[in-house]
Amino acid sequence: MISPETIASIKELMKEASVFEEDLEESFILGSGPGGQKTNKTSSVVRLSHAPSAIAVKCGETRSRETNRWLARRMLAEEILERENLRKSRKRQQAEKIRRQKRRRSRRQKEKMLQDKHAHSAIKAARRERFEE
Repeated sequence: MISPETIASIKELMKEASVFEEDLEESFILGSGPGGQKTNKTSSVVRLSHAPSAIAVKCGETRSRETNRWLARRMLAEEILERENLRKSRKRQQAEKIRRQKRRRSRRQKEKMLQDKHAHSAIKAARRERFEE
């Protein structure tokens, strides 16, 4: 059995992830694994589908259907938040990459780059002289 505090925290997490009950499609599946006849005969595994994000989760951690319903909601909300954070992180990384590319080089970096270019140019010139002979 899940405590009212846990249910409240899951509802808060769902609110944060913008998951609403009307967007959820819930179905129940026969359980499997340890637990014996009780688990194998009852439909205690919960499958939640969230239409707006096209994410589906399955939860059969306990023998209780009610407990699994709340755990599935928590899993769904956490998955949505994780994907959102990943998307924001990628966006931030891309912006940082562009900022680094546009940044001016320091005097030392510029000198090193020019030295490398001169060295490469000398190698190519030596190659050209070899073929012209």
